[in-house]
Amino acid sequence: MLPVLLRATAACSFAYSHSQCNLSLGSRVWPFRRSPTSRVAGWVCGWFLLMASAVGQPPGELIRGDPVPREVREIYDRGISYLVRSQGPDGNWPDGYAGPGTTGLALMVFLASGEDPNYGKYREPIRLAMRAIIEAQDPVTGYLGDSMYQHGFATLALAEAYGAVDETDGRSERSDDRISRPSIAQALELAVRCAVTSQGKNPHQAWRYSPSARDADTSVSGSVLMGLLAARNAGIAVPDKSIDAAVDYFVSMTGDNGAVGYSGGLGGFGQSIARSSIACLVFSIAQRKDLPQYSATRHYVISNMNEESHYVEYARYYQAQALFQADVAAWERWNRRLVRQLKALQNADGSFSGQFGNATSTSLNLLALAVNYRFLPVYER
Repeated sequence: MLPVLLRATAACSFAYSHSQCNLSLGSRVWPFRRSPTSRVAGWVCGWFLLMASAVGQPPGELIRGDPVPREVREIYDRGISYLVRSQGPDGNWPDGYAGPGTTGLALMVFLASGEDPNYGKYREPIRLAMRAIIEAQDPVTGYLGDSMYQHGFATLALAEAYGAVDETDGRSERSDDRISRPSIAQALELAVRCAVTSQGKNPHQAWRYSPSARDADTSVSGSVLMGLLAARNAGIAVPDKSIDAAVDYFVSMTGDNGAVGYSGGLGGFGQSIARSSIACLVFSIAQRKDLPQYSATRHYVISNMNEESHYVEYARYYQAQALFQADVAAWERWNRRLVRQLKALQNADGSFSGQFGNATSTSLNLLALAVNYRFLPVYER
C-alpha cells in the first residue's frame, strides 16, 4: 500500500505543479507564475488532495491518479523502458523522423507517467530531452526543427514541461550550458512567437510544413495550434486573435457531417478520423464547444471510432484525446479496444513498429494510453 500511496502523492504534487492559479476577469484569465515555494506547497496540497479523494471522492468522478488498469501499466512501463534505453547521449532518439518534435513526444511520455520529473527515475532522460529540444531551437526565429510538425510537437512538449521541470538545480551538468542556454520559459516564448509570426504571413491564418508557407493543412495546423493552446494554459502570452483565427480555419474546413478536409478547402474527406479528431480536440481545448462544428466533429469521432486510418499511430494519438474530451463513456469503450490492440502489437523490447519509426510510433501509442493516467495538463477535461 505504501508504494502506491507515495506514487499517488507524487502524482498529486506533479499535477499541482502544472496547475495555474488563475484570476478570471471577464473573458481574460490572468496567470500567476509559480515559485519554488509553490512547489513545496504543491507537495502539501497533493497530500491533502490524496486524502480528500480517498474519503470524499464522488462516485465516478474523473481525477488524476484514478486507478490505472494493470494491462495499461504493463504496456506503458515496457514502452517507456524502451525509450530510456534507446535515447541517444545527445537526448534525441535516432529515428526516421528524428528531431525536436519526436524528442518532444517522448518527453511527454515521461511526463505523463506520473513519476516526479525532478526526483523520479526518469529525471535524467527528461533533462536530456529538454536540453536537446532547446539546443535545436533557432535562437533568433524560435523555429524548432525542420518542419512546423516538429515545431508544433516540440512547442507542446515545452509547454507541458514548463512549471513541472525544476531548473533551479542547474539546467545541465555543464556550467557553460547553465549560463548560455535559454530557460524552458524563454524557449517556449520564442516558439510561440515563431508560430504566431508564421501564421500572420499565411493567407489562411494557419500553418503548413514551412514557417513561410502560403498554404495550410489541418494536420500541421493541429499540431501547432495544440502547442499554442498548451502554452496559453501554462501562462505564456498567446494573442487571442491567433487562437481565434486558427479556430476559424478549422471551422472553414469542417463539413456538416463532421468530416474535416485536409488542405485547399473542403475536399479530401476520405479517411477523416484523424483530422476530425484533431478538430474536435482543438475546439474542446480552445473552449469552443458552442460551435456547431464542434458538435459535428464530436458526433463523427464517436460514430466512427473504429474507422481505420492510413496513419494508425498518429490517429490513435488524437482519437484518444478527442474521445476523452467528447464523451468519457465512448472513450472507455474505445480505450478497452486500444489496450487489446497494443498488447498484441508491442514488440519484445517494449517498442512499437510503425511507419514513423519505432521511437515515434512508440511515443504516439503510449501517449494514446496516457489518457488513462491524466497527469498531463493537456489531458484535463
